[in-house]
Amino acid sequence: MNDFPQALTIAGSDSGGGAGMQADIKTMQERHVFATNVVVAITAQNTLGVQDSFPLPLELITKQFESLAADFHIKACKTGMLADAAHVAAVAENLRRFDFGPLTLDPVMIAKCGAALLTEDAITTLRNELLPLATVLTPNLPEAEVLIGQSVKTPAEFKLAAQILQKMGAQNIIIKGGHQTAEQQANDYILYADGSDEWLSTPRIETVRTHGTGDTISACITAELAKGTPLKQAIRISKAYIQAAIANPIAVGHGHGPTNHWAYREVEHD
Repeated sequence: MNDFPQALTIAGSDSGGGAGMQADIKTMQERHVFATNVVVAITAQNTLGVQDSFPLPLELITKQFESLAADFHIKACKTGMLADAAHVAAVAENLRRFDFGPLTLDPVMIAKCGAALLTEDAITTLRNELLPLATVLTPNLPEAEVLIGQSVKTPAEFKLAAQILQKMGAQNIIIKGGHQTAEQQANDYILYADGSDEWLSTPRIETVRTHGTGDTISACITAELAKGTPLKQAIRISKAYIQAAIANPIAVGHGHGPTNHWAYREVEHD
């Protein structure tokens, strides 16, 4: 009883449905994992941008954690948009209180439209309190640069950045190279806790339908870890999953549209 794979997303709500915990829940469901959630903030947003946001009261954040811990058997968890320093600290405190399995930390800082999703003091709190709890850290290039305070462009700089982030406390680092627009491949660099590393590359797809890609990748990894999938395999599955989601778009919205969370099913049956 209560042994079906269960995962947790700790993030903001995206009213447009393409990113945030909506993307997380859709992805986890597609990977045959039951998704639970802690809502940190509510946003008014669509594919054109973020119009407003409202962080929930800190005591309600803690109550959500306590409620989940009292009933569910959560095997893996992830974070997304966490709003501000106080909410980052509250999430870190509760993750230290409750064992929800390996943590995938997606350091969401900037929306596709350019809107800031994490304040400066919150970035410091994330770096000091949440990053050391991470089993897997999944920054994109701009996020990696903010976290380490220096530029990341060349392969050598990817590796150096991952080493710095690992020294900060995160165990396994995935630096996503999707922002390298001059490259014909999307090159992700992975540094594992045991010191081994690898590059994963897929063909770059020119499209505006990439809203929620970071959420989706981290949610897929989390879902696989909740099922007991070994980390290296979980990362490869997530890379293939997001590639299918971007390569097989759906026409929704007028701006940075969402990815297609069920596309992998069509790819697998081709």
